[in-house]
Amino acid sequence: MNTHPYDRLGPDLVIAAVESAGYPCDARLLALNSYENRVYQVGIEDGEPLIAKFYRPGRWDDAQILEEHSFSQELVEADISVVAPIADAQGQTLHRHEDFRFALFPRRGGYPPELDNPDNLLVLGRTLGRIHAVGAAQPFRQRHTLSAQTMLSDSRDYLLREGFIPLALEEAYATLSADLERQVQTLFAEADAQQFIRVHGDCHVGNILWRDDTAHFVDLDDCCMAPAVQDLWMFLSGERHERQLQLSEVIEGYAEFMDFAPRQLRWVEALRTMRLVHYAAWLARRWEDPAFPRSFTWFNTERYWADHILELREQLAALQEEPLALL
Repeated sequence: MNTHPYDRLGPDLVIAAVESAGYPCDARLLALNSYENRVYQVGIEDGEPLIAKFYRPGRWDDAQILEEHSFSQELVEADISVVAPIADAQGQTLHRHEDFRFALFPRRGGYPPELDNPDNLLVLGRTLGRIHAVGAAQPFRQRHTLSAQTMLSDSRDYLLREGFIPLALEEAYATLSADLERQVQTLFAEADAQQFIRVHGDCHVGNILWRDDTAHFVDLDDCCMAPAVQDLWMFLSGERHERQLQLSEVIEGYAEFMDFAPRQLRWVEALRTMRLVHYAAWLARRWEDPAFPRSFTWFNTERYWADHILELREQLAALQEEPLALL
């Protein structure tokens, strides 16, 4: 019988791990909405609950995780509202219990920001400008660099090689994704990696807690070297004129703390395409994890792949359009 490493991560092991880091637990345990890693809210005796994040085995090495933690701490020291891991008396933020590595975080409340509110977009832009000002101060040494090869080409090859695409749709997917690959590779080849900075990397509303008109950024698990626009484009949605207005608000706030190169707007649809293909491959690569078939029941059906191909066709058209421009 095949087992997954997370099968062993039951309540007793979670509590034992947290207590091994010096925090007596009161047995209150709540699994939070996380799939790549496993994340729990853990009750602490005579104290506020903590968030325990158990890293997926085999994904990052220790040096990569510690570099993520270090970046989080840099941002906190710059008085930016980022939820960073808690250091113990020896200054350690990464802990081990049995076969698992984990980190502990303070609990923060909030809700996703409303992106149809211009004031919220302005605040998000300001906060990201401050994050990127810190991110530009030095490069990552251990974390990866965003690339079309890993995000799109490798993902496309995996889906085709492992037989996830239904046979009736395989040729359509192979041809369309090859066209997208050529266009994205051409566009992203313009990106000067020497100008890439440390970014959050996965800057969607689910990773932002909004409270008291402040954006609290969480989960830097995908932080990487990338162009600044990687952290900005996910705030843009709707028709072109709506995206243009959203962009104006975000950049107005961003520019208060960090210069933005308008040429990066040429890469927005390329980045969106890369994310779409990578997301499908991420689900496929994690399909042996029992949490994924339970939570993503719609994945890997013929309907899913037909809709995915339609979405990619729309992206092919979007890549032909003029990029958004700063007003």
